[in-house]
Amino acid sequence: MADAQQPVFNIEKLYVKDLSVEVPNAPAIYLEREAPQIDVNMSTESRALGEDLYHASITVTVTAKTGDKTMFLVECTQAGIFRIEHVPQDQLPMVLGIGCPNIVFPYLRETVSDVVIRAGFPPLLLNPVNFEALFLQQQQAQQQQAAPAQTH
Repeated sequence: MADAQQPVFNIEKLYVKDLSVEVPNAPAIYLEREAPQIDVNMSTESRALGEDLYHASITVTVTAKTGDKTMFLVECTQAGIFRIEHVPQDQLPMVLGIGCPNIVFPYLRETVSDVVIRAGFPPLLLNPVNFEALFLQQQQAQQQQAAPAQTH
């Protein structure tokens, strides 16, 4: 009977949900010798799929520019389907906002690096991300947004 209440966390599927790469200034951009400026924007999302099944994804947009010319633009959404059972409701947001992205991120990192190489550029490794800090920032922002509504 005690086993029935043990938390369950299983990876059901990891996959690339969306992927695009653009090299708008090819072939001339390959002659540039200046190191590019790299801009990385990232977001996470999670939602319930059904009983005990959840979807979590990370979307990243990487833009590399030299001067005002775009060298490459990569957009990628890496996702996973997770079976999560017997986790207290108050802890579920942490599992979805921290645990799942920590599992998905290495696959996203590999996908982005691979597509950048295939586009003809040196490897690009995304820096590690502290999903716990991001989750806490999102929680604080939500609390601050809710606070003014409570004062009226």
